Amino acid sequence: MAFTAEQLVRNPSFLMSIRFLAGQLRGMFDAGPRLARLLASQQRWLLTQTAFALNLEYDPSDPTSGLTAVRLTGRITTHKVASRNTVLAFIEELHTYRFITHTPGDERRRPRHFEPAEVSCQAMFAWIHSNLAALDLLDGGERAAVFQANPSLMKLIQPRIARHCLEDAAWREPPEQVALFLWTEAGGLVVDHLMARMDIENAEPDRFPVGRVETRALAADFMMSRTHLQRLLAKAAQRGCLGWQDETRKTHLWVSRDFVEQYRSWQAVKFAYVDEAFEWATASIGKPESISGKHDART
Repeated sequence: MAFTAEQLVRNPSFLMSIRFLAGQLRGMFDAGPRLARLLASQQRWLLTQTAFALNLEYDPSDPTSGLTAVRLTGRITTHKVASRNTVLAFIEELHTYRFITHTPGDERRRPRHFEPAEVSCQAMFAWIHSNLAALDLLDGGERAAVFQANPSLMKLIQPRIARHCLEDAAWREPPEQVALFLWTEAGGLVVDHLMARMDIENAEPDRFPVGRVETRALAADFMMSRTHLQRLLAKAAQRGCLGWQDETRKTHLWVSRDFVEQYRSWQAVKFAYVDEAFEWATASIGKPESISGKHDART
């Protein structure tokens, strides 16, 4: 059986899985910064996942299905994630940077259909693979290996994850301290950086050391203004999410245990949907249950 969010939160190894995934996502950013920024805020994450799912759900017998501006707008605005104008601007941005293309033969038709470019497909595959690998760390499963060997599983897995995450307010609306980052431009990149560098082994009762953080270099790396990053960190410090070991020089950072606990509970929601979608997809194509992992290792 797939992990539930509650089981993940109780699992003492889950924080290691979160740190592992954050490191993997940081690697994806280094490989394709502009594309990775599409998942760098909660609004863009939901837009990207929903758009990709709509494409995979295309039914040739239904000309209204697939990825169109109308269908993406409908799904997104229903859950008040973004306005119609924001959705249209998002599609235009994707098309401008060639992350999506017009479906061949659809350039002049209405509704106009889009499909992801190969680089976008590769990035989504890598994202799912990394999440599955993080789950494998918890129970010694073989999810990532099975997915790698059966890439067609993405057509089943990704739309299911996207739909569940969009419809569940527990994921769609992050907790307060997490939302402080996730609803800002590139805020997700900052959180991934903090989580990837979090020192779990040397944690203190109320905080986790992160180490030296150079705001000028980090802002340039994430293609954001240094002023924006400094304001974000200052606001987070005011809310108690993080702080500086050396308050005067502001070089060595820590994140609070409260922030990490909120982030862990929120991530558990998504991880549970990833695991459920993988189990459902593999069952649909007749894969043995043993690939989901060694369930007796759970806590």
